[in-house]
Amino acid sequence: MSNWHIGVIGGSGLYDPGALEDAQEISVASPFGEPSGPVTTGRIGGVQFTFIARHGAGHRFSPSHVNYCANVDVLKRCGVTDVLAISAIGSLKEEYAPGDFVAVEQLIDRTTGRQRSFFGDGIVAHVPLADPVCPRLTKLAAKAADRAGAKVHEGGTYVAIEGPQFSTRAESHMFRSWGADVIGMTAMPEARLVREAELPYALVGMVTDYDCWRDSEEDVDVAQIIKTMTTNAENARAMLAEFAAGLPKQRKASAIDTVLDTAIITPRELWDVSARTKLDAVAGRLVNLTPPRKK
Repeated sequence: MSNWHIGVIGGSGLYDPGALEDAQEISVASPFGEPSGPVTTGRIGGVQFTFIARHGAGHRFSPSHVNYCANVDVLKRCGVTDVLAISAIGSLKEEYAPGDFVAVEQLIDRTTGRQRSFFGDGIVAHVPLADPVCPRLTKLAAKAADRAGAKVHEGGTYVAIEGPQFSTRAESHMFRSWGADVIGMTAMPEARLVREAELPYALVGMVTDYDCWRDSEEDVDVAQIIKTMTTNAENARAMLAEFAAGLPKQRKASAIDTVLDTAIITPRELWDVSARTKLDAVAGRLVNLTPPRKK
């Protein structure tokens, strides 16, 4: 049995992971509130997978209303070792056509009003985020998407906007001038929180449209996006099977596995009891080492 345990966060159009061996749907509680829904856990080719639909069954939560903290906390509680996020995205480059997949490398955060950290109330941490995705996991995901038959682009920059409205034409042109390649609404703060949970993260975006920067294009149309998402979702499920088959037999340690060792700035003797309790999964490797201080 592999020591990989892959957490999959399914985005728009991908509300179930497809066929899993010994699949079980379970509800997992989080001290950070209600997650988007239950998780489905099972195996693909001997590799454990745990899946959560980012927007909930039936797409009930808008990007601004997803409880990203709870979703990541729940995956950590399930024992996942790595997280593969799959998202619908718009293209900001001519060569990234609807139906293509993009293995994202960098992120620009334009979201507002979302909880961006597990830390700050009783325990403060500053994790490094210069490279927000795991190169090992991203490379494996890109190869899997290619083997599944998708056209894959590697190394794109994703700009995350608040939504739920699509961008204006002026904004779309501005994001292109910044060097962004694709646009979406969910990668942040998700990537930040996954890093704080000491989990390597890869993001595969499924292109649904050209946003609105092309002067010859109509406005972004939800009906067309849904049509493209249906095809993309089938390719994404095929990608998961190829991803499982392409994983090394044994998972080697990642530097991200212990990133909190040098990120928590609050002295241990001052760690707040209630904060420790909430972080028992996200930072359990550290907060469960010693008993909480007496009040």
